[in-house]
Amino acid sequence: LSLAVSIPEPPGCKIRITDRGLEMLKAETKRFVEGELSNITMPEMRGKEGRFQYTIKDVKITELNLTSDLRFQPDVGLLFEVQNSSITLNFQRCILYWLFYDEGAINASAEGVNIFTVLHLIKDQDGRLKISNITCNAFITKMRARFSGTLGRVYDFIGTLLTTGMRFVLNKQICPALNHAALVLVNQLLETVPVRTEVNSYVGIDYSLLNDPVVTETSLDMDFRGMFYDLKNENETLVNNAVNPVLREYDRMVYLALSEYFFDSGLYSYFKGGLQKQLLLNSFQMSKDLEMLLRTTYLGKIMMLDPAFMEHPLSLELEVTSPPRSTIKTSGAMVAVNCNVKVLVLPPGKPAVQLSSLTMVRIIQYIQPILIPLQGPLKTMLQISAVPLINNYIKRGVQIPLPDGMDFIEEVVEYHNGYIIVGANLHFRTGLREIIERKLSGETDNSV
Repeated sequence: LSLAVSIPEPPGCKIRITDRGLEMLKAETKRFVEGELSNITMPEMRGKEGRFQYTIKDVKITELNLTSDLRFQPDVGLLFEVQNSSITLNFQRCILYWLFYDEGAINASAEGVNIFTVLHLIKDQDGRLKISNITCNAFITKMRARFSGTLGRVYDFIGTLLTTGMRFVLNKQICPALNHAALVLVNQLLETVPVRTEVNSYVGIDYSLLNDPVVTETSLDMDFRGMFYDLKNENETLVNNAVNPVLREYDRMVYLALSEYFFDSGLYSYFKGGLQKQLLLNSFQMSKDLEMLLRTTYLGKIMMLDPAFMEHPLSLELEVTSPPRSTIKTSGAMVAVNCNVKVLVLPPGKPAVQLSSLTMVRIIQYIQPILIPLQGPLKTMLQISAVPLINNYIKRGVQIPLPDGMDFIEEVVEYHNGYIIVGANLHFRTGLREIIERKLSGETDNSV
């Protein structure tokens, strides 16, 4: 009896957000929550107590003084907490007492404001990070009201009645406001993270989550598919046999790990997608260095064929015959390119004369994203000619799986066997609210 064992798909891309990254988000999260609470609307309140008849309307929050914290909640998501804070309000009063009628403004303060909110993070059906649920508890310890006007002392008599009612209503408004902020607005922000999107007219990229995020006390780790695909044949993709990147660092705000599969699937998809596989250069198109290299290398062959050929232009034909493959080691990253190379001389009015025809496997050392030549005339020749092909594959860059409006800064690249790790700090180009508003207007941009 044999049992089939299902092996989890390794990620091509992995992201870790550390508690340092979360620390940077605290001030922005606090500002966002303050904005949401400031928009709380409260219904008009009417009542009667003995000879008093009152109406409270136009309630506005004028100031928030929040002491807040944001941290990871292991196995769940994020915890946002507000402790011993205050909210200042202003509202209009209309009070009838016997034959006396009075109206005016009242300033009130809610003190001992405490909010405990847990955001539950999951992978949704589309493979996107999502807040699936929010657990919220809020309570206000006490509320004070400061009355003004000729009947200020009289109003103190019913102050407790008014503030008790307002404290109850305000308490009931806090969690719904935060629920909307998280489940609607923040989820709209998370929708700006690319899941399956076009890179250009040739290829797309799949950044869907492979499983729910892993949350510990110090980090949030996310495994993404990290796979390119040919837009003309989205089902023809490479099998991921690369190693699973291992993240051990916590010093930076964020870590991005990319396996060999991430790069190989890109090179494979570009090749299958029909992007330029051939490079044809004549003497007028190639650099002077390349032309000199060719003439020097084939001087003897040219002289044997016909010395007059020295005056005629040369042509270099390079064809990539199979998808390039990457290799990443601790010493750096490399790309192997299988090429057919032809060098020809072009006599005017006559057929081209072939000087050389080679089938080569060329290893090109690739460093962010400059290609460094190794030694030997033919290797250098292939280096100079192959670089435009490879660079043409990657010149536009691709979007990374972070919300729109967040950028990497101060990046440091580490090479490991089978993958690279980019450690970086985070920077908000604009505030959370501005990012969400821009998203609603249809503007996004987060490419590298």
